[in-house]
Amino acid sequence: MAPRPYWKGYLKLSLVTCPVSMSPATSESEKVRFHTLNKETGNRVVSQFVDAVTRKPLKDEDEIKGYPRGENDFVLLTDDELDAVALDTVKTIDIDKFVPSDSIEWIYLEKPHYLVPDDPVGHEAFAVIRDAMASDKVLGISKLVIGRRERAVVLEPRGEGIVLWTLRFGDEVRPEESYFEDIDDASDPDLIPLVEKFIKQHTKTWSPDMVSDPVQDALLDIIAKKKKGLRPLKKGKAKEETGAAGSNVIDIMDALRQSLAASGKGKRSS
Repeated sequence: MAPRPYWKGYLKLSLVTCPVSMSPATSESEKVRFHTLNKETGNRVVSQFVDAVTRKPLKDEDEIKGYPRGENDFVLLTDDELDAVALDTVKTIDIDKFVPSDSIEWIYLEKPHYLVPDDPVGHEAFAVIRDAMASDKVLGISKLVIGRRERAVVLEPRGEGIVLWTLRFGDEVRPEESYFEDIDDASDPDLIPLVEKFIKQHTKTWSPDMVSDPVQDALLDIIAKKKKGLRPLKKGKAKEETGAAGSNVIDIMDALRQSLAASGKGKRSS
């Protein structure tokens, strides 16, 4: 069963409008999370806002947002003032432009969300917008207010629904040239066939199991044993990989041949 959506509003394309709801496409709720406790009493520890100067606890009604304009000098903004700047994009995703589906670089895609029709009456309008974008192989560009901040978003038709990606702003993206420009682009042509052979031996169909979290599994194992009153076994320190004594130089050709030989033995024994 799909979780409850955290945003509801309208999808609009020119004069075509339909009610929609949006839910995050990813979740970290399954991750192991810990509470901080008082070791002496076993009670949970709670956090509390404290005045940085007087060190006195702050009541909820005394909290206010502040924008820094100098050292210890802030422009104060009430909740009413923040709500007053609400834009149409708070409740409406108005698609006003389109781009080819392969034109947005991966680094600008931030977080995916599932967008679905929120009322049976709007299914047809939703389907028309979705299928038209899919047919023309384009993505819709719009804006949406999330957490009191207007974000650029891109809408991608996918299957029966639409995936909405929040986009990073241009000033948030660091150009790859700054990091890659000093890398030597020359590679030994004699080594490439060996690497290609190794890649071919290890190429499989994608599965989510390929990105499992061993630390998460180990934590769950420890927790399960402690629930049963067992004492988890202590692991020794990880052994450091040893290389040729007195040398950091690697014979790439020899290393690749050994890797291919080991892969071949593994396949024969399986």
